[in-house]
Amino acid sequence: MKDFAVTSLSSKGQIVIPSSIRKDLGISEGSKFIVFSDGTNLLLKPIESPKIDTFKHLISESKNFAKKTGLKKEDVQRIKKKVRHESGS
Repeated sequence: MKDFAVTSLSSKGQIVIPSSIRKDLGISEGSKFIVFSDGTNLLLKPIESPKIDTFKHLISESKNFAKKTGLKKEDVQRIKKKVRHESGS
């Protein structure tokens, strides 16, 4: 992996990430990033959309938790309403 490369900023605020770095990171056109700045430095952190299997697992775990604890849909609705009221949303 290359440690650094020189690139430039376009008039539209775009930068080119050199192909060797894109390849090392496995990023391609359309990849999404979080951009961090400390006022001097920039950090681009690639982010990935969660896989559908991850959501399916979370839903399954949530259902199991609700079943074990006796949590019902009405309880969730009541809690959501309370939190929204308290936060002013």
